[in-house]
Amino acid sequence: MEEEIQWIQSILAGNKQAYAHIINKYKNQLYATILRMTRNPHDAQDLVQEAFVKVYHQLDKYEGKGSFSSWIYRVTINYCMDEFRKKRYKMKQVDIGEETLLNPNHPEVIFLKKEEQRQLEKLIQTLPEDERLILLLRYVNELSYHEISELVEIPLSQVRNKLHRAKKKMRDSVKQEGGYFHDEMLGSR
Repeated sequence: MEEEIQWIQSILAGNKQAYAHIINKYKNQLYATILRMTRNPHDAQDLVQEAFVKVYHQLDKYEGKGSFSSWIYRVTINYCMDEFRKKRYKMKQVDIGEETLLNPNHPEVIFLKKEEQRQLEKLIQTLPEDERLILLLRYVNELSYHEISELVEIPLSQVRNKLHRAKKKMRDSVKQEGGYFHDEMLGSR
């Protein structure tokens, strides 16, 4: 965090090149979050670039309260949510590349992992936007409940409740279809 503060001070002092450090540190995490929100690689890439411009112009507003990572997530997600509302953003179904598998040479493992991933992505897309966002921040970005609370600016109890409701909805949906949902499916993300 101290390193980030030095980068921010350098940027605010006029060294625009220092911003590359922030971009390099956060681009993959922000892209992964936005990709799961949009399910469209092209849109996610555009939104990440635009969000970094927004972050750059708001760097002077970072007061050092809380972690910089929480602040940059908040600015990025707020920007994306504003864009979704403005454009009445439509979620597009695009396959996301499969994650690296533990034993890629074993066909059964590959098949089962792909099916589990498809099922999980489908379930996540059925959730309301606020619950989906909290679920992704918790399990994809591995943020703590407290960081999520700061990021989306809701009380800690609401973060826990929304996460619990999201998992319950996913579990109930799978049960209706005769399947089985286990929380470890989220843990592997």
